[in-house]
Amino acid sequence: MHLQFSFIIPVYNRPDEIQELLQSFVALKTNETFEIVIVEDGSTIPSKDVIDVYKDKLNISYFFKDNSGPGDSRNFGMIHAKGNYFIILDSDCLLPENYLETVVKSLNDNYVDCYGGPDAAHHSFTNLQKAINFSMTSFITTGGIRGGNKSVDRFQPRSFNMGISKEAFMKSGGFGNIHPGEDPDLSIRLWDLGFKTKLIPEAFVYHKRRISWEKFYKQVFKFGLVRPILNVWHPKTKKITYWFPTLFCLGFLMACMLYFFQITFFIQLYVFYFMMAFIVALITTKSVVVALYSIPAIVIQFFGYGFGFLKSTIVVEVLKKDPKRFFPELFFK
Repeated sequence: MHLQFSFIIPVYNRPDEIQELLQSFVALKTNETFEIVIVEDGSTIPSKDVIDVYKDKLNISYFFKDNSGPGDSRNFGMIHAKGNYFIILDSDCLLPENYLETVVKSLNDNYVDCYGGPDAAHHSFTNLQKAINFSMTSFITTGGIRGGNKSVDRFQPRSFNMGISKEAFMKSGGFGNIHPGEDPDLSIRLWDLGFKTKLIPEAFVYHKRRISWEKFYKQVFKFGLVRPILNVWHPKTKKITYWFPTLFCLGFLMACMLYFFQITFFIQLYVFYFMMAFIVALITTKSVVVALYSIPAIVIQFFGYGFGFLKSTIVVEVLKKDPKRFFPELFFK
């Protein structure tokens, strides 16, 4: 089958990001023809003027619709795309020049109907962005579930860097109305339909993450809220590893309490872990400042996700409450 690629990009009030992303498309080194479908999700600061500058350089289709969330906007883009294989990107990503050729080679060698790739930090990113990227992608924090670990079983692609065939999209119905969590939900439903997914570790994107410490906490807290909901929807996918951030946080609080009773062994374990994280971050990023920033990033990630996961578990699995009623901020209508 000859693959015809359509890049699907939802955007909300981010014309500057779109400009940078489109410039990275111009720099792609590829012989493949492709289209770019940009879906403006009810923005009050539209990107049309920026996009018009690139219409002579790139094959772009632009749509404006009412705000209905990123999942629905991706579905809208795929419905209107002309290709038979869709590549979904977030607007805050940049493509390395060999991205598409890497994807094509991997799919030609081992075709799947859905793939995901990792994210990386570009040299131009701020120290905060680099530290958060390390925290989100390092094996010492997430174990590689976002694309850093080739051994991850049945990889769940993330929608900031994800490919899906038109056939898989049509049969699955695409993304649901939960956010975040719409991408693992789609992956699981694709597996149930018999489609295969895989990681293409070389097909990375530079993911800017428009972020601050406060926004990062809110983001990972929502990630924690979502996972128990997905466990209820898809009980076969439950894993004990989803509890690790919560156990890490509860253990840390217990270690701090024991320290006041002169029981120091447990707090020493945490000190050792953070020292190891600092060393790994220093080796990975080659920056003392980024390595120092990585420590609060890890703490925020674990506590945000961990307590979000615990709260949602109590609500939806213990108390059996309706998640749409208790966590309406996670669902688009």
